Formats: sequence, C-alpha cells, structure tokens
Amino acid sequence: MRYLLLNKPYEVLTQFTDESGRATLKDFVAVPNIYPVGRLDYDSEGLVLLTDDKQLQHRLSEPRFKIPKTYWVQVEGEPTEEALEQLRRGVDIKSGFTTPAEAELLPEPPALWERSKPVRFRANIPTSWLQITISQGMNRQVRKMTAAVGFPTLRLVRARLAGIDLLDLAPGQWRELTAAEIQTFKDLTDAQTAEAGTSRATDSRKKGEFWPGGIRPSTKPKNTAGGYNRGGFGGKPDARSNDKGKPSDKGSRGASRKPGTSRPTSGGRNAGRK
Repeated sequence: MRYLLLNKPYEVLTQFTDESGRATLKDFVAVPNIYPVGRLDYDSEGLVLLTDDKQLQHRLSEPRFKIPKTYWVQVEGEPTEEALEQLRRGVDIKSGFTTPAEAELLPEPPALWERSKPVRFRANIPTSWLQITISQGMNRQVRKMTAAVGFPTLRLVRARLAGIDLLDLAPGQWRELTAAEIQTFKDLTDAQTAEAGTSRATDSRKKGEFWPGGIRPSTKPKNTAGGYNRGGFGGKPDARSNDKGKPSDKGSRGASRKPGTSRPTSGGRNAGRK
C-alpha cells in the first residue's frame, strides 16, 4: 500500500480531475489508484495525505475520528487575548459551534515560500500569524473562526497532520510516509475506536466498515406517519397503496363497502373457481 504526503500549492483542487481546467493533484502526483484523505480548500496550502489504503482512508475521513490538524494562519489585524480565548472555547460560525481549539499568537511569521499570488497588503493595517489546531472538519472552518472573532484570514497553511510536520516539502512536492508515521495514524484511530467501543461488524460485507458495538444499523425505512399507511393518508404510500397514494384493488377487502352493507355472496376472490 502507498501512503504519500503532499504539500498542496495555492489554488489547486484536492482532487484528480476538474471539468473547468483548474489545477488538480494530478498535476503533481503521478501515482495511480490513490486518493486524498479529507479536503483542503482551493485557496489553502499545505499538507494533504493520499493513500490507497481504503480502511485507513475511511477512518481518517469519518467525522467521529478526531484527527488533530495544525494551521498557520495569517490574519488581518492584531488579535487580542480575548479573541484567542474565544477561539479556544469555541465560536459560532453560523453552521454550528466549533469545539475548543488550540490557538496562539506566533511571535514571528513562519518561514514559508512565496505564494503564487501575493497576499493583499494594506499599509495602515498590520497582519499577524496564528497557530490554530482543530480536530473538526467543518467547511472552511478556520477562516470562519477567525472572521467570527474579528480577524479575517489572509493566508492559510496546514502545517501538521496528527503530529506529522510539513518540514522542508516545497509546494507541489510529495514524499512517502515512513513506517513510523503510518503507524501513528493507525494507532490514533485504533485508540479512538477502542475508546468509543466501536468495532468492525462481523457480518459486514464491506471492508473498513465500522459500526458502534459491531451492530449493523437498520436499513428498513421508517414510516413517518406512524404505523402502516391506511388508504394513503399521511407519510409515504406503503405496499397496500398504488404509486399515487390511492388504495389498490389488492388486499382492500371491503374497503369500498358502505356501512351496513353485507359481503356479497358471490364473486370476489373465488368467483368462477371450481
């Protein structure tokens, strides 16, 4: 199996194809049958893990597995200690509240490459660098977090993934993970699996599928109307109704008789039989 770590450049999609002709991972990684683990925004830079290990990919992509991700974030302005405390506690980013994060102000800008498109510069507004570590994966989460506390993100670089650093990888370069680094990811997900009491289902037909307690969730659809559908009123039509929700002829047994009338003495299901 292959495990690669790529330094994704700015304005590159975290996928291998794009109908609009934008740059993708295919422009940098010529290794067949591997896929990215998770996403990194088009306008963000830094570490992306790629692998053909479907089980590990599934587990690292699952929201319930908390994989720490560290970012270097250039923001507009000089964040106050109060703003940093808000980030540490969690903030409302409209799509939900973020869980507590690690956030600190870096005394010096990190030693980074020049971006293909320079960050906008305003002479009268200073910029600062933060280091933020999160374990969630909400859409554009870090950008929304800094904006929520009043300091918009100008540049975002993923510098560390589960304790594995960017080190000296230049944009567009990749390397194979070491055996120790691969084990780091496996140990992390194994520990969280054990803590949550989640194990592979013994009757699972799909490798890498993990369910709480090893019990496969029910796939039987629920009737939102409660009970079975009588005559197509409320909820979705059941087997006793046709596709328009009207009672079918089959199995209706007197559904069309008026009160007080008796069952016909002839006809019905056995009419004409000998």
